[in-house]
Amino acid sequence: MRRYGWMLALAALVLLVDQSSKFWATSVLSGGERIAVIPQLLEFRLLYNAGAAFSIGAGATWVFTLAAAAAVGGILYAGRRLCTTASMAWTVAFGALLGGATSHLLDRLFRPPSFAQGHVVDFIDYGGLFVGNVADIALSGSCVLLVLLTARGVPLGKVPDAPGSQP
Repeated sequence: MRRYGWMLALAALVLLVDQSSKFWATSVLSGGERIAVIPQLLEFRLLYNAGAAFSIGAGATWVFTLAAAAAVGGILYAGRRLCTTASMAWTVAFGALLGGATSHLLDRLFRPPSFAQGHVVDFIDYGGLFVGNVADIALSGSCVLLVLLTARGVPLGKVPDAPGSQP
């Protein structure tokens, strides 16, 4: 399978896991319940986030919907450069990024309070520092991987031969 196909498959897996975990969270935690996973460090509790990270910009949900749509389009476009010679790490980074961004876009489009102004379901509380979800984990991890790949100079796709170079 071409790298682009692997990227799409990983994105679908991230999307499925994230949306399934959000379904679980909204079913189990909707009455204000809290589940301690590691006391004082990690617990599950349900929040609906109208904004970005740390609820920044909660009054501009439609802006985040447009940004998520642009990100999904940009990742799909850039991901076309993945080829059989590209590092599999780029495929993983783009796939996780696409899955997380798509899941957030679906939340923004189809969750209450209204179309294109939906709130993202967050339920993983990291010791009171912030509350996130599986898509946030995929997005954060893929961003770290993208920075590392770029810093190491790992090419995204085929590097064209320089003019006048010998075969």
